[in-house]
Order: sequence, then C-alpha cells, then structure tokens
Amino acid sequence: MRVLVLEDDPELGPVVAAQLRDAGFAVDLARTLAEADLKLSVNGYDCVVADRSVPDGDSLTLLAARRRAGSVLPFLLLTALDGVSDRVAGFEHGADDYLVKPFAFAELVVRVRALCRRQQPARPPVLRAADLEVDLPRRRVTRAGVLLSLSAKEFAVLEVLMLRAGEVVTRAELIESCWDEASEPMSNVVDVLIGQLRRRLGPPDVIRTVRGVGYVLGGTDPASEEGTGTGT
Repeated sequence: MRVLVLEDDPELGPVVAAQLRDAGFAVDLARTLAEADLKLSVNGYDCVVADRSVPDGDSLTLLAARRRAGSVLPFLLLTALDGVSDRVAGFEHGADDYLVKPFAFAELVVRVRALCRRQQPARPPVLRAADLEVDLPRRRVTRAGVLLSLSAKEFAVLEVLMLRAGEVVTRAELIESCWDEASEPMSNVVDVLIGQLRRRLGPPDVIRTVRGVGYVLGGTDPASEEGTGTGT
C-alpha cells in the first residue's frame, strides 16, 4: 500500500514517513501543495496523510479540488486545529479522517491502514496457498503451522504475491505497490527482497521466477521459468 504524506515540518515529516514505512507502507513525502498535487498526478496512492497548514496554503484546497475532479482517494488530515468547526470544515471538504496533533504513531498507522483497505476489493482476512498462511489483520505468517518472522517489506511483497497467487506479478507492479520514491526502480531491490523472502519461507520454494517478467507464487508453466530454487 502506497501513501503520500504532505507535511512541511522538517522533523515531523520524515518521522511520519519512517513510522509508516516501518509498518509496511511505501511512502512518498511532499512539503507543499504544489509538490503533493504533482505526485498525485503521476503516482497511484492508497491514502493521503496531509497536514492542514503548509507553506503554500491549506490542504483543504487540494482536497476540495481532488473531490471536484471525482477522486475518492482517502484523505487523513493532521492538524493542531482541534476546534469542532475545524474538524467540521475538514469533513465538509471531503476528508475521510482527522487526527489532532500531537498524536500517537500507533494510532496513525491503524487509521491509515483502515483507510487504505477501503480502496481495495474485499478480501478474506486469511490468505492460504498450499501450506503457507498469511493472517492479514494480525500480520502473521505461518508455514506448515510454524510461525515465521518477516520484515515489514517482506510481508508487503508476500501479501501482493498471495493476493495474486498463480498469476505473474511483474517487478514494476511490486515496486509500485511496495516501494516508494526513495527506491531506485532500476536497481535489483526486488530481486534481493525476493531472495530474502525465499529464505524466510524455506523449502520447498513457493515463489518462482518468470524469465524477464517477474514472479509468481504457486505453479506455472515450467517452460516460462528460470530458477525454481532458492536463488533469484
């Protein structure tokens, strides 16, 4: 899930982005309305976390413009303005949620995750493929009943592969879903992560490499593959 954070505070912005990344989100950071508007025009996001007051105006103007254009992208507003009239104004302009500063990062993560899931098709809470099981609400992964320890990024990639089990997922699709602008798309970041994930999951390998395309979880046509071992 990819999130845009609009926050001009040089200390708070990077911290919010880091906390969301630690929770498994891909996060892009913007510091002005103009920068946020540009990123929204070129990237796909599951949620926007926006400070109300930024150097070039009020985030409500960006929110209202997006709603007039027909966007249903969830917006969560962060603000020090805690009056009832301020909250009402936010919702009237199309906000989906409102969090007053100072806030607990754990609460922010939970709220963002809930807003992101509104954008996605209904899915079962537990995903299964052979002896592999992914419990999405509890963020737990087991194989043959054994609990596995995955990093947030490994979990994010596995979730995408599990949701599309049996289908080829391209490297570009994985980058779009699980990484952000801080990652170099031309690097081997995806291949390295897949290698780590394979080692976490253990044998027999359930992730197959499709030559020149990407990866598939589960069986595919062997003629289209290369490397079904633990390498990338």
